[in-house]
Amino acid sequence: MHCNPEGGADGRFRKMMPLRGYRSARVQGVWVPVVWGPVVWVVVFGAMLLLGPLSAVMAESPTAGTADIFKASTSEEARADALRSIPFDRLDPSAHAKAMSVLSHVSVFRRLPVQITDCDPDFYLFLVRHPDLIVNIWELLKISQISLRQTGTNTYQVSDSRGTVGTITYLYQDHDTHVIHAEGAFDGPLFLSPVRGRCIVVLKSGYVRQSNGRYYVASRLDSFIRMDSGGMELLAQTLQGMAGNVADSNFAQTAAFLGSLSRTAEVNHQGVQRLAAKLVHVREDVRRRFAEMARYVATRDEGEPIPSMARRQSAAENPTTAPRQ
Repeated sequence: MHCNPEGGADGRFRKMMPLRGYRSARVQGVWVPVVWGPVVWVVVFGAMLLLGPLSAVMAESPTAGTADIFKASTSEEARADALRSIPFDRLDPSAHAKAMSVLSHVSVFRRLPVQITDCDPDFYLFLVRHPDLIVNIWELLKISQISLRQTGTNTYQVSDSRGTVGTITYLYQDHDTHVIHAEGAFDGPLFLSPVRGRCIVVLKSGYVRQSNGRYYVASRLDSFIRMDSGGMELLAQTLQGMAGNVADSNFAQTAAFLGSLSRTAEVNHQGVQRLAAKLVHVREDVRRRFAEMARYVATRDEGEPIPSMARRQSAAENPTTAPRQ
């Protein structure tokens, strides 16, 4: 599922288990793994850009032992479990209203397969909370026509060259839970009017350090999609198997991207810092923090406890408005 670093000083990566459509590219002296191919369908519903990568928290789920967590599910059991994982009591009134606008009439539900990623926990959280940074890297590599720009503290505007436009809003975020609302429209030649849809995505993450000192992040993504047209709702339900497979693949590739980027920072943080300087479509403070995080990943003592864990309590006290790193 991922690439491991070679012993060379230049920080090159060799493929271990290549993903479909997965390759590496050299940018500013650093080899960066990239996702190849369109992810437009996923972007419209806000699901796949929120990467990312549950081992520790999976045990807390009532259904953890009754299903294969590494397979997708659309079952009522998985759906009920996903709803229970949403911290409704911590959503502010506006966020609660956005969530219920989707959850009150769900056209398609899907629980994507759990992804296990070799990745620094803080680096992972930083990337999850700054999807525009990931997309800007793809833009720099010229392998994506997607544009994602931050428009507010927790909001992003997304578009592409094929007629897709949308807005992504982080409704809630803490150490192990992110709740995201997305709404978008596609205006293409096959449709008489724009096709509109909304989505709630729930990303659950767990963290563990193995005896070899490596950190692993496990991620589970639940998506609730509402189509605003009855005809499109029927079409979405009909095609959900095919579209779901695309979503599963994109989630796996995005999770692998995060892990590979983290490992690149370990062996060649100077190259990642040079890459950061080229990211012109993210805020200056985000670009600077990305460079700092790359250095941190390279120099952190493997014996340290997971840094994010130390901040878990303070971040949870005010999770929705907690400042991003």
